[in-house]
Amino acid sequence: MTAMDGYDGAPRPREVRPGEYPLWDRALDLVNRDLAALLPGTGPLRLLALPPWAAEEDEDPREHVYVALPDGRWHGNDLWHGSTASVAAASAEVAEAAQETVMGVLWQVWPVCAEHRLGMHLSQDEDPAVWWCAGGERDPAHARAPVGGLDAPRRPRGDRRERP
Repeated sequence: MTAMDGYDGAPRPREVRPGEYPLWDRALDLVNRDLAALLPGTGPLRLLALPPWAAEEDEDPREHVYVALPDGRWHGNDLWHGSTASVAAASAEVAEAAQETVMGVLWQVWPVCAEHRLGMHLSQDEDPAVWWCAGGERDPAHARAPVGGLDAPRRPRGDRRERP
């Protein structure tokens, strides 16, 4: 068994070094801002990579890159290498993968619209990609913020909790 071998000889993921995928690095910085704003304490997400599967090596020798929690767990598909064509494409790809990981591993809806308390989805129709809310019963759907632009929810003015 080599250092890269995991359980039953499966390769273990390696941490992607800064600069290997510059656009994904920039996109991950934006997504981590959104994560810190709405789920503080979750920690920054990171990129992990696995080598191509043996059956794929001849066709596509590129490794599989995933958006993972700080402890290395991830959920969902690997990042599409074609998304490194632009910052907008990379932001959308990394944000979607981050959402899958947070929701799939932590069982936590993220991100949530502060106004409507609904889970948001990514809209790639705009440049940059935005977090989109379906709206409320009487409110139309709306773009909440671009990826990287979510703010921590504010307490209503009348909510004055005593400090310990």
